[in-house]
Amino acid sequence: MTRPVRYFIAVALFMATGAVLHNVAAVGSSGQAIQLTIEGVIGPATDDYVSRSLQTAIEQQARLVVIRMDTPGGLDMAMRGIIKTISNSSIPVVSYVAPTGARAASAGTYILYASHIAAMAPGTNLGAATPVKIGGISPPGTKGKDKLEEKPEDNMGGDAMKRKIVNDASAYIRGLAQLRGRNADWAEKAVREAVSLPANEALKLNVIDIVASNVDDLLKQLHGREVSVLGQIQSLNTEGITITQHEPDWRSRFLSVITNPNIAYILMLIGIYGLIFEFSNPGAIIPGTIGAIALLLALYSFQMLPIDYAGMGLILLGIALMIGEAFQPSFGVLGIGGVVSFVFGSIILMETDTPGFGIDISVIVTFAVSSVLIIILVIGMALRARRRPVVSGKEELVGAQAVVVNDFNDKGKVSIHGEIWNALSDIALNKGQQVRVTEVDGLTLRVELPKTPNEEVSTGEGI
Repeated sequence: MTRPVRYFIAVALFMATGAVLHNVAAVGSSGQAIQLTIEGVIGPATDDYVSRSLQTAIEQQARLVVIRMDTPGGLDMAMRGIIKTISNSSIPVVSYVAPTGARAASAGTYILYASHIAAMAPGTNLGAATPVKIGGISPPGTKGKDKLEEKPEDNMGGDAMKRKIVNDASAYIRGLAQLRGRNADWAEKAVREAVSLPANEALKLNVIDIVASNVDDLLKQLHGREVSVLGQIQSLNTEGITITQHEPDWRSRFLSVITNPNIAYILMLIGIYGLIFEFSNPGAIIPGTIGAIALLLALYSFQMLPIDYAGMGLILLGIALMIGEAFQPSFGVLGIGGVVSFVFGSIILMETDTPGFGIDISVIVTFAVSSVLIIILVIGMALRARRRPVVSGKEELVGAQAVVVNDFNDKGKVSIHGEIWNALSDIALNKGQQVRVTEVDGLTLRVELPKTPNEEVSTGEGI
């Protein structure tokens, strides 16, 4: 091996070693931080947004990710998905409760504890992390039982399932606190007693790491801090770093829209009415197509939302009754019954104390009123159609005027509606005479001379 080749290899090894040491000493080299925003209720769309955004940050070799939060909480499954994403991230994640007046309640508290750095702005708060049962069917006689059996030393009451849920949540947040070296006792208290803390007190109790007035202040305080990322100690280098906003893309926004309970409810109504109109008028195509798409979107949304199965059962019964009205008209009996069942099911469909996961009562009232009006309109149209004289078929020929084609006695031909028919008459008729059809027998018409007004009057008089 020649001297120049040895020299080149040595330089290459030195540069590679320096790069490795630099990566250990400081996180990232792109000079940027990705900022995400979580506002409102945490749901599956939020989980999807955070997961894909962190993957983008890794691909862009960002130094860290800042999640700005203002949330009242959300679904447990979505929260755990976000926490798993943060825990497995190779980039430090900073959760920052901001701006002033924001909160990280319930699920937001768990995410704060799971983050590598937990920060809050002055005038913000966290806590109230007790899990709340949303949806499901309570066994008969258990409603109100918790309050009756509640003991001072046991705020969970006598409900074994509730104790299981709270114990699981307490162990979960305590584990997160121990992982990040934060106050585990207060974390458990936030779950069992639903306590909350403002930012300054949270800092004193080692619940969070930083109180920062804004993002620039946050980055300044982060510089030089050491964090454990996937078991490796990394030193944060935020000097000269730039913040890149990563807003939710169209997919995340779309999922957020359709998983909104009110939108999911409206999609279900569109789907139901579309299918009803399609069944009532086979071949219309457009109502059936729109209805099928809307109903599939609604079913997808309800898989993401907390539902009460008794409410869903009433809704399905209401759908069946309304479709039955389309197939077997009952002058509104099935339709009105379906609306009543649907409304009651809607009221209890999403029985939840979690903010953002209930159906607005105004949406239910609007549906009920509009459905009743539609059913009344359809019934009125059906009654008017029932009283309307027949305008087609053999029945329409009875009483109609015809013209004699040729002279005949007993049997001959008449013209009616541009068609030539066989005719029978009890009297002799002449060509061109106007006659009235009194009976239809197959392809033969029985005709007679129309009665004069005087004959009609005399016929109606009695002696």
